Amino acid sequence: MALAELTVQDLRCIDNAELNLSPGTTLLYGANGAGKTSILEAIYLLGRGRSFRTRLNERLIRHGQGLCRVVGKVTYPLGSHALGVEVRKGGDHRSATAGRLNGSSIRSLSELALAFPTQIIDPDAHKLIEDSSTRRRRWLDWAVFHVEPGFASAWSRYQRALLQRNAALKTGSAPVSIWDEELAREGETLTAARERVLTALLPYWTEMVEDLVGLEVSLGFLPGWDRSASLGDTLAANTSRDRDRRTTTVGPHRADISVRVKGRAAREVLSRGQQKLAAVTLSLCQLEFLKHEHDLHPTVLLDDPSAELDHSRLERFIRRVRRLDTQIVVTALEKDFRLFGEPENLFHVEQGGVFRV
Repeated sequence: MALAELTVQDLRCIDNAELNLSPGTTLLYGANGAGKTSILEAIYLLGRGRSFRTRLNERLIRHGQGLCRVVGKVTYPLGSHALGVEVRKGGDHRSATAGRLNGSSIRSLSELALAFPTQIIDPDAHKLIEDSSTRRRRWLDWAVFHVEPGFASAWSRYQRALLQRNAALKTGSAPVSIWDEELAREGETLTAARERVLTALLPYWTEMVEDLVGLEVSLGFLPGWDRSASLGDTLAANTSRDRDRRTTTVGPHRADISVRVKGRAAREVLSRGQQKLAAVTLSLCQLEFLKHEHDLHPTVLLDDPSAELDHSRLERFIRRVRRLDTQIVVTALEKDFRLFGEPENLFHVEQGGVFRV
């Protein structure tokens, strides 16, 4: 799988850009602020339906425009897919994001992720360790989504039931227990899927983390409630507290991945550079797992990969990435950046313009 064609219109500082890519390495070079990361953001939007830099897709739209659009062609050994994403401004600082697959509108942006899996490693990678559980759940769920066929539908049903239960808790208009059965059933299903995948990832993590971080760092799964009781029983037991707080306080929407060093939270022990290495390891072990056990080769986006990595760790990181045998799109300041080998595609990005070299 590889992105073969990309068209970007009115995204960030990019007015209009067209790129033809090959399955190997593509280098985007240019000065800071030229628009290199915006191209990566466009590729990520095509595969995820959202940005990796902001929660609000409306911020992707170029100033003064009403919408931005990204179109791409993804090739496979036996065919290809045409993908498209459009972000349109709405009222009250809201936006609407719509996707198309092979010329037809899609019901869920998750259809893009199945057609074009992509992963990003950027200078903010440390936030995967440092920030709240939301980022770590998203990290795990991306892999679970690709290897557990029923996960996406269970997640959607769980989210709908959770919204209904929380609305009932806020308004008191209906007994919350009517949502507990569905919430418990789907929550148990998606939690079991998460546990299976994290267990399968652990050997890759253990083999890789000491090499890249230089420390023994453990991973653990926190499901969002005490598993000594079922989720259904736990929801019932916490109803009074949930009413007081007007939200559902237990369940897989509260799950987390614990990252610990000698029993302490990694964010309390590791330096920012070490946190970045640990986060990079999380992404790389996921990619190794998908490659070796599911023959899946996502496109890997690397934004300024040498930032904050010393020479020794950078060499190890490069070696790991090159072993993935997948499409890589990397940004750098200089044209002669060759850390990931001779690029098959070379583009100069300057003042929002993208020019093949």
